[in-house]
Amino acid sequence: MSDLPFASLDPDSILTCVEQATGRRLLNVCRPHASYINRVYELQDENGEFIVVKFYRPGRWSHQALIDEQRFVIDCADQEIPVISPLPFADGSFLSTFKNIFFAVYPRCGGRLVDEYTDDQWLEFGRLLGRVHSVGKRGDAPGRNRLHPQQTSRDQISYILKSGLIPEPLRSKFITHTDELLNLLTPLFENLETIRLHGDCHPANLIYRPGESFFIIDFDDMVVGPPVQDIWMLLPDIIDESRMELALLLEGYETFTRFDRSTLKLIEPLRAMRYIHFISWCMRQYLEDGSTRIDETFGSYNYWQQEIADLEDQLQVIRKSLS
Repeated sequence: MSDLPFASLDPDSILTCVEQATGRRLLNVCRPHASYINRVYELQDENGEFIVVKFYRPGRWSHQALIDEQRFVIDCADQEIPVISPLPFADGSFLSTFKNIFFAVYPRCGGRLVDEYTDDQWLEFGRLLGRVHSVGKRGDAPGRNRLHPQQTSRDQISYILKSGLIPEPLRSKFITHTDELLNLLTPLFENLETIRLHGDCHPANLIYRPGESFFIIDFDDMVVGPPVQDIWMLLPDIIDESRMELALLLEGYETFTRFDRSTLKLIEPLRAMRYIHFISWCMRQYLEDGSTRIDETFGSYNYWQQEIADLEDQLQVIRKSLS
């Protein structure tokens, strides 16, 4: 049951469908890579070249949403931004299907995470994001979510409540907190500049390749939203404890494009929205495949008590910032 959305995938099927789509002759190499949402495998062709195939979880993204992701990455690659761009299939497309499962193929691109960043690297991250956002401003993504309390957050809250997984004694408190959250946050998001964003720009999505620049990877959760979304997720702590890193990020960022510093007030609201997003994300994983738990305590009474307490704490931070 745990692999039900991908039950039709086995090594022989994977190799066959990728051979047919790419026109490459593949060896009997099919190594799975860790992935919570999708299924990812490393393959090798007869010339010794390694490629990576990603099968997208059915029902997660529409065809248009996946095209939007690929177009954004390709647009970045066209500007020589260090991203991992999809490889074209034999027919020139970048997205194919196997038994109603969308898949794409990428070059293998190794790298490692860095535990602690230098000042020069913070500047480099800023320049990288500035370049990505300058490309993001030049197009739209009609199939992608809009990062707004009355769109993404409201939809996620509705999904959480409809699941029936919140223990009844805690349900009313969750509703009270999320209603207040939407009421407080909505006015802050009016008349903002919104662009194509990475959307999930935390340090694990920046990989270091010795002798090269950092690569920004995994655009799965790209959204249309305010540019500050990609800034705050890189910071090592709350803004008052990350002033130096933020200054360096923005210095590098503004080498390529302007940043509206008034939107820094959105960091704590966006953090609250991230709480909601993560609960919804974990819940979707659990409900879709029956057993996957990113958090081993997910769904327990203690889990919901802690999540609701975290929301309450974050509401206090937001109330204080708005007073």
